[in-house]
Amino acid sequence: MQQLGRSLTELNAAQLATMPASQALHNAIHDYQRFPSNEAKRRQLQFIGKLVREEDTESIELALARINGTSALAQYEFHQIEHWRDRLIEEPTSLTEYLHEHPTVDRQALRHHIRHVHRGKDDQQRRASARALFRFLREAHQSASPTDD
Repeated sequence: MQQLGRSLTELNAAQLATMPASQALHNAIHDYQRFPSNEAKRRQLQFIGKLVREEDTESIELALARINGTSALAQYEFHQIEHWRDRLIEEPTSLTEYLHEHPTVDRQALRHHIRHVHRGKDDQQRRASARALFRFLREAHQSASPTDD
């Protein structure tokens, strides 16, 4: 349980917010992250381990695997985002389909990223723009569905 707790302490605030855990555990993790002393962190980690025992560890492990990209769902989502990135770059008509399936996405920012890929002066600029488009799509997808587990 302490190892699971240690994994939780390595998450950033946005990732931690998606964890299906009690407020007490969230507060304990936040306290751990702000402690400067190694001894204080050691004691707090023991306390976190105690709190984790009272939680639904299976759902926490699933959410953690999704964040780390090791779950089958995370890998599927990664491939779906890659697929959409490639389609948006290669097929101009796919933008309408994407916007229909994802109505909450920032349309102007999406068009901006696609336009940057096409306007790249060389392969290096186009690859960098394609990576930026992928990051935008991933962030848009994560904000639309933080936890579906």
